[in-house]
Amino acid sequence: MTARCNLIVDSCCDLPFDVVDRDGVYLIRFPCLFGEEEHLDDLGRSMSAHEFFERMRAGEQPTTAQVSIPAFTEAFEVAAQSGVPTVYLSFSSGLSGSYDVSTIVYDQVKERYPDMELHIVDTKLASVAEALLVYEAIRQREMGLTACELAAWASEARYFVNALFMVDDLESLRRGGRIPDSVAYAGAKLDVKPLLTIGTDGKLSLKGVARGRKKAIKQLVEYYFERRDENDFSQCVVTGHADCPKDMERLHDALTKHDESVLFMDSAIGPVIGSHVGPDMLAIVFWGKDRREDLSVADRIARKVKGA
Repeated sequence: MTARCNLIVDSCCDLPFDVVDRDGVYLIRFPCLFGEEEHLDDLGRSMSAHEFFERMRAGEQPTTAQVSIPAFTEAFEVAAQSGVPTVYLSFSSGLSGSYDVSTIVYDQVKERYPDMELHIVDTKLASVAEALLVYEAIRQREMGLTACELAAWASEARYFVNALFMVDDLESLRRGGRIPDSVAYAGAKLDVKPLLTIGTDGKLSLKGVARGRKKAIKQLVEYYFERRDENDFSQCVVTGHADCPKDMERLHDALTKHDESVLFMDSAIGPVIGSHVGPDMLAIVFWGKDRREDLSVADRIARKVKGA
């Protein structure tokens, strides 16, 4: 079936390059810098994940930046000139200002190409969580969804992406301003492996802690079986790692021990996300429960008061 729309995705989805390397899919590359050396994230083609994390282990501290206005302009003009309705699935606005930049550029390009049909969707996801949404969006596109339908699909589907990340420590996240200093300090003092998730606002939040990587992997497995969609018999689990392949194999073994039908898609954490989580992050992502229903006690009380 011929696709009825095109897709723009960004490199923060951390998918293998061959997944997005197809006609009608345009990749926007996020920048990453080692000092004055700029590297555009091209999903591992010019710098492997192992090379990147080895540089971090050696003491280099990479920084990241928003996608530039010229980069967005080029992508949107290509979409406009193609004449094909297009959807851009953006990295979470809760973690980057790039989504806001994309909406500004959209208005500028729209003035020059008033007939352009471009839908921008804030995925409110990052890294391998974003990967699962993008991977399925590509499949839905190839099954014939229009750009309008695909944008509506992604806007709803993003809330059913469940993700849990284990990081080795919180220092990289603290340095990048993604978590408060107090949280990073407490984690370091307790000598634990923090477990993070992505909230419905697209921001990272601390889900729990584990004493040691072995126990953390066990909690990743428990999270999957607690929140997976038991009616999905073709369950695809995305496992991502920041240059710790042996731990990813342990995660695979622990999952298949309980369910041999699980299908894995493995992904290496890229330089942009890697700059903020550091080496040895491990993640599990899958389709599961609606995260909008994960209300705090205070929010549940508020809903009851409102009679909802």
